[in-house]
Amino acid sequence: MVPAVNNGQLGLIVGLVLGIAGAFGGFSAFVVVLLLGAVGLLVGRYLDGQLDLSELSERSGLTGRGSDRRRG
Repeated sequence: MVPAVNNGQLGLIVGLVLGIAGAFGGFSAFVVVLLLGAVGLLVGRYLDGQLDLSELSERSGLTGRGSDRRRG
């Protein structure tokens, strides 16, 4: 299956949106759009199955599964 938008086109779209936010909303709007875009990227990758959060929780010690690995 061919994706509708490739990485180059997606980068162009994101750059244009950030540029418009910076031009019309100032720096604070630019930062808000940038942060929300990063959250959207993470959610999208998680839903696509490209982001595995189980390793992150094991390393941070939030689950009991990673605790044995650190002691040994």
